[in-house]
Amino acid sequence: MCSKNTVVVLPATPEGLPYAKELADELNLPLKLHNDEVDLNSALALVVDEDKVSLEALYEKKMGQVYVDFVHGPLAFRRLHGGGKGQAIAKAIGIKKQFKPSVLDVTAGLGRDAFVLAALGCELTLLERSSVVYSLLRDGLRRALKCHEIQSIIERMTLQPLQDAKSFLAECQPESFDCVYLDPMFPHQDKKSALSKKEMQLFRRLLEGDSDADQLFADAYATACYRVVVKRPRVAPLLANKKPTLQLAGKANRFDIYVKKGIPQ
Repeated sequence: MCSKNTVVVLPATPEGLPYAKELADELNLPLKLHNDEVDLNSALALVVDEDKVSLEALYEKKMGQVYVDFVHGPLAFRRLHGGGKGQAIAKAIGIKKQFKPSVLDVTAGLGRDAFVLAALGCELTLLERSSVVYSLLRDGLRRALKCHEIQSIIERMTLQPLQDAKSFLAECQPESFDCVYLDPMFPHQDKKSALSKKEMQLFRRLLEGDSDADQLFADAYATACYRVVVKRPRVAPLLANKKPTLQLAGKANRFDIYVKKGIPQ
């Protein structure tokens, strides 16, 4: 999954410059200062200030910034009022009163689904292979650990070092995790649907679709003990053309559930 646009690291304030330099070196991205010339027609920026790391389209400021926030906003509301184990994702994963499955999220993205599962008691292992998205997720986890109210939830979310999911899965023993969760990027043909959220707008400009998702599914199936859960747009084709054991469909998305064996009661 390669970047479609130029990505630079940009310190928003003098206080953010030391970490901006460190991040640029780590991710092998160019460091730019505000007086440097940047191709505004193509550049996305990881903007670093003293508080957070965010992603911004330099050529389209009205899109705003995208960053990970587990403490405030929609995730906080969902944690407090989201329906608990009655949520579709909880049912798909197989959460029971006495069973909180270990989950490998191989396409963690901004970590929102993982946070929901961790808030319900699951232990999450997170993989993200885009260096830009990885840096956003890592930064969000770092900041969230400082919040006492959700610290125990964040401690159940373990972000693995930046790597490709295929390499990680290849080193896993069979049935290493109770459940493996995949939410691969789907290359929409309908551009209007792809522009429904600012995060998706930026991600479509940042990343190609997950063209190897079918192979990821095969590796994930071997790694899961009880089930593999695939999140898809409601009208998207089946991953690897494999018919699921069952489906849970919502208005926009669905969960395809591939059961290997029954979960403990």
